Amino acid sequence: MAKSILSADHFHDEAAALAFIEERLWPNGPKCPRCGEADRVSRMNGKSTKPGLCKCYVCRKPFAVTVGTVMESSHIPLHVWLQAMHLLCCSKKGMSSNQLARVLGVTLKSAWFLSHRIRLAMAEGGDTFLTPLGGAAHTVEGDETYVGASATNSAYRPVAPKKAVMALVQRGGRVRSFHVPNVTADNLRPIIGRHVYRDSLFMSDESPIYTGIGWNFAFHGTVQHSAKEYVIGAIHTNTVEGYFSILKRGIYGTYQHVSEAHLHRYLCEFDFRYSNRIALGVDDVKRTDLAVRGAAGKRLTYRTTRGAGAAPTSA
Repeated sequence: MAKSILSADHFHDEAAALAFIEERLWPNGPKCPRCGEADRVSRMNGKSTKPGLCKCYVCRKPFAVTVGTVMESSHIPLHVWLQAMHLLCCSKKGMSSNQLARVLGVTLKSAWFLSHRIRLAMAEGGDTFLTPLGGAAHTVEGDETYVGASATNSAYRPVAPKKAVMALVQRGGRVRSFHVPNVTADNLRPIIGRHVYRDSLFMSDESPIYTGIGWNFAFHGTVQHSAKEYVIGAIHTNTVEGYFSILKRGIYGTYQHVSEAHLHRYLCEFDFRYSNRIALGVDDVKRTDLAVRGAAGKRLTYRTTRGAGAAPTSA
């Protein structure tokens, strides 16, 4: 019988979990997250301090590998953090906070906030410049959809209107999705112009939103869905619609409800798994490694979480 990856030491032992995280965030040794110093840094003995604590002799402040990451100031053990990261990274349609709480043995509130921090770690690029999708001889598909509860299925309670999501998918490559307030040319065209190389082959439906910007690309192919036209040779939007099918199965089947305030974080989660899928040579282990590395330089506190004052739901 094959040995489960969850039997690895760093999922159960705190010292092994600390070493695992340090190896990925400090590949060249400890580095102060405040001033960037790497030479005048020493490890503290750990007898009178918590394990993994270091001291910077430039800014004169102690620090650990979790400082400046989504794990900073967390009372949840590091090996539980790694378990949660692995579970979210290997679950194709996500994992609800209720399920995460049961598996990890933590409270629903802890699982809810834990999962939001991990989604931030999954966010592509952080504050850095994002390389556009596509390029010469590469095809990018663009389309939009709506997620949220249907008013026809909620006769006994008022529901918020569905939220618009626009996505750009490079065939055989990455995806980037965005929550937009309305599906209009003013909202979508700047996103397309910013995130797609001009020499790409761009595919969309017949919406004038896309035809108005399509001339900027090396080629713009369209299909008329209103006339039940879906594929004309290499011209189609089936790839981006396939991504939407995974997103909706996760939103409706796993999370059941996603508030508009947090929708962008869930999109980061689904984008991350799709852009780092097995077809691109990224398995569950590598995907978890990428999530751990993505935790650096990102902070999400309870006060700064949009809508964090609301009670956590099954999402």
